[in-house]
Amino acid sequence: MQKWNVNEINSIERTPSSPAWMRQKFTDILYHSTSCRCKVDSVNPTTGEYRIVLQGTFDTENYEPNQEY
Repeated sequence: MQKWNVNEINSIERTPSSPAWMRQKFTDILYHSTSCRCKVDSVNPTTGEYRIVLQGTFDTENYEPNQEY
């Protein structure tokens, strides 16, 4: 797994991005969180478009900026 840096969280706004890249970034975020939740904001069955809001708290106690995970 790549090195994780909490400052990289803004990189998930990169558009467009592949589903595989996005899955890895969200996995990293969730893995380094102490709590998290999501809210389905909207789903359009006609177009397949969706909007999901992810909210959580990073595990700052065990966070080491240069640790490889």
